Amino acid sequence: MTAWNARWRFPLYVRIWLAVVVTVGLLTVAFGWLWRINAEQQERPAREIIIRNEAGEIVGQSVLRPNRRGERGQGIEVDIEMKDGTSLTLEVPPRARAPGERPPARPWLPRSTSGYIWLLGLVGLAVAVGSYPVVRRVTRRVEHLRRGVERWGEGDLSVRVDETGTDEIAFLARRFNHAAERIETLVKSHKSLLANASHELRSPLARIRMGLELMDPEPSPRTRDEITRNIAELDQLIEEILLASRLDARETDIGSFETVDLTGLAAEEAARAGADLDTGTAEQTVLVQGVSKLLRRAIRNLLENAHRYSSGPVTTRIAQEGGLAVVSVCDRGPGVPPAERERIFEPFYRLKGASEREGGVGLGLALVRSIAQRHHGSASCEENPGGGACFVLRLPCQQM
Repeated sequence: MTAWNARWRFPLYVRIWLAVVVTVGLLTVAFGWLWRINAEQQERPAREIIIRNEAGEIVGQSVLRPNRRGERGQGIEVDIEMKDGTSLTLEVPPRARAPGERPPARPWLPRSTSGYIWLLGLVGLAVAVGSYPVVRRVTRRVEHLRRGVERWGEGDLSVRVDETGTDEIAFLARRFNHAAERIETLVKSHKSLLANASHELRSPLARIRMGLELMDPEPSPRTRDEITRNIAELDQLIEEILLASRLDARETDIGSFETVDLTGLAAEEAARAGADLDTGTAEQTVLVQGVSKLLRRAIRNLLENAHRYSSGPVTTRIAQEGGLAVVSVCDRGPGVPPAERERIFEPFYRLKGASEREGGVGLGLALVRSIAQRHHGSASCEENPGGGACFVLRLPCQQM
């Protein structure tokens, strides 16, 4: 921004105030001008005509009434009653106009109060139409900024808004873009650091596992099982952190999209986890476009989560609703409170009392939602009729 622009830039509130003042001023001037013209066209009072003789005596008189508006320019004709009973006619012909002189009449002006009100309304409409482009330009920029902030708040950190202009909106847009860029850089650096650190942890884990095998003297079975279980949990945590980092990075290639038989995939995972499979009234295979390995991981995470928090039966349902393929994993566990049904998809978030339970690192459901979003779908938690919870995975369905 140049020094001249900074000096002569009017704040937004000043411009809005000036627009209101100018609009009211124009309407006031137009109202006053039309009022004056209308007043001039009102009928003037009658004038008395007196005729005197040479001695100054009144020999006749009459009353001159002004012409109506429609009779302007037609001259004057007055009948005068004389004292001796006779009648004279006084005629004044219309004044001849010089070449190029405009007529004094204004036929376009209103001739009644209602017409005057209509004309004033037209003036107000003209002012409103003339000021609309300016107001719309300002509001359009505000709407564009609002949409950008909403998209950024939904997780698209690459969003930037238009910075053109020298007013408060442009200044706010520049500050938003600057803050968004810094936050995006910071988040990327943190994700990169986490992914690199997780990757580097694989080597120490492998050495610990090898050292456990070569340990002399041989540890007790209980000690070996405990160490093995802890290594497995740490290995699972590292694997899920690496997968979450790849899914969060939009520019990372997550694999080739292909046609996936979602019905068969869900049946395989349900059989592996010992869950019931319900295909409902579906008469054909449900197909989607996606990465088979990731979709399998999403369904497996839902089944493992259901078995972890429920000792009862787990049911996997698959159906096609319109253009969506719907996979539901339902259990008969304690369920999820309505206030927690969104937060459980956050990384490392656990329900109260669940942190001490065996298994799980707090990333399973977060990975399910990330996989769904990378496939242009969604993941949600709903109440299971009769008790428990249903985790629903919705994906765009391939039409056969």
